[in-house]
Amino acid sequence: MIVLHAWPTPNAHKVSIMLEECALPYRVQVVDITAGDQFKPEFLKIGPNNRMPAILDEDGPEGAPVSVFESGAILVYLAEKTGRFLPASGAARYAALEWLMFQMANLGPVCGNAHHFRDAAPERVPYAIQRFTDEAARLYGVMDRRLAGAPYLAGDDYSIADMACWPWVRVHRYHGQDWAPFPHVKAWFDRIAARDAVQRGMALLADERARTRSEALTEAARAILFGQGRR
Repeated sequence: MIVLHAWPTPNAHKVSIMLEECALPYRVQVVDITAGDQFKPEFLKIGPNNRMPAILDEDGPEGAPVSVFESGAILVYLAEKTGRFLPASGAARYAALEWLMFQMANLGPVCGNAHHFRDAAPERVPYAIQRFTDEAARLYGVMDRRLAGAPYLAGDDYSIADMACWPWVRVHRYHGQDWAPFPHVKAWFDRIAARDAVQRGMALLADERARTRSEALTEAARAILFGQGRR
């Protein structure tokens, strides 16, 4: 059994989608990042950067339990555990890893900052809003050019690279983007959205996702999410 420590965010949805695609048995341990669960000692044992998601695989290599943090590392771990969605060798493997790193190093951080400064920051910072909105548009353009010549980011086959990028693109409006300039991204998005496992993976903590969207963050929750964190 795999224990997924998560809150309903794009990074957690990457992992829930992969778990559903691989039909791996798992259960969810809620990490309420608005309440500070990510700072609890029991979570820090498997997520030392106080960021979710993290997993505990009770049946890890050679039968021993193993924990993995960082969503990209979790995707690689699950791909190698199951032999699915990441080629074992050759150019196709490195194509998938390239686009996985694209998401980890670029798409996620930039789009996260675009969302933050557009919607969540306590004060409007026009330079930051423009900077990250424009950079998000550039990255969507990178994806669109790639997808003009291939059905999936790594080429002909659906992979962990698509699972990593898709949940972020799903919330494109938060990044100040619409579909019109990126028709190939839109076609790719729709193709993946139609997968049954993706739909199941997106059900992760759906009630909590709906609640956090409908309720204004308290000052205490804002301090936890957007402060300097605990040292």
